[in-house]
Amino acid sequence: MAEPNDARGANPLAGLPPIDVLEYGGKRDGVRQSMDRRLFMQLLVARGEVGCDPAVTVRLLTDALRASAVDAVIYDDTNDPRGIGLLTWSEDPAHFVERVRPLFAREPLAAWSVRPEFTMLGRTYSLGHEPDLEHAMLRRSIERVLDAKCPWHVWYPLRRIGAFNRLEGPELSTIMREHASIGFAYGQQELAHDVRLACHGLDTNDNEFVIGLTGQTLHPLSHLVQAMRKTRQTAEFIEKMGPFFIGHVAARVSSAEGSTLSRDS
Repeated sequence: MAEPNDARGANPLAGLPPIDVLEYGGKRDGVRQSMDRRLFMQLLVARGEVGCDPAVTVRLLTDALRASAVDAVIYDDTNDPRGIGLLTWSEDPAHFVERVRPLFAREPLAAWSVRPEFTMLGRTYSLGHEPDLEHAMLRRSIERVLDAKCPWHVWYPLRRIGAFNRLEGPELSTIMREHASIGFAYGQQELAHDVRLACHGLDTNDNEFVIGLTGQTLHPLSHLVQAMRKTRQTAEFIEKMGPFFIGHVAARVSSAEGSTLSRDS
């Protein structure tokens, strides 16, 4: 494709750095995978007024989500007896404004106040070697949060210090490999699975990533966070982590799989 020229015939992009917003994976049939799609996920946490019954709200919210065709996970907030969490996702970020936001203007959420300190919004990203890039970018995170075997979810944002962004080559690879191998070990033993989202420029507190951990029981998720503290990435380069939201799944709503309540209510 020819490069654009201005009225004088000069290329206005000459001398500017190239911009590439594609996500890349490993090679398939000798060709490196690339795509310009990603999945956005948003966590909203709300607290009900005195007298609000979270169990009733979960039932009514499940019906409202199904009627609006909004896929979601609803959480009981483990650390707040009057709190719930709502996780939603879409490739189109306008979904959160046009489809999710209106849910808080009517029953059953009209009497619930969003806690902005726990709001998290991020997008999937690639590491550059995924064997199935489309699955990694668009489906894997959804599969993990909808997995009925994993009722415990922990969500938290993090920010690394600026010096980390200047690392490169073998040093960076060693640091990332140490961190990734621990997470992989927990996943292989079905102790914890992760959802990794980038949130550069999407977070009110300038965090860089949103991390979700899912598991059958809660203590391995805590154990994983503790184990990661010993890695060089966390010990030397993490500036801030948290706040941590600990959710127990109350309901899952999926247009593909229907709605499944995780408890009698």
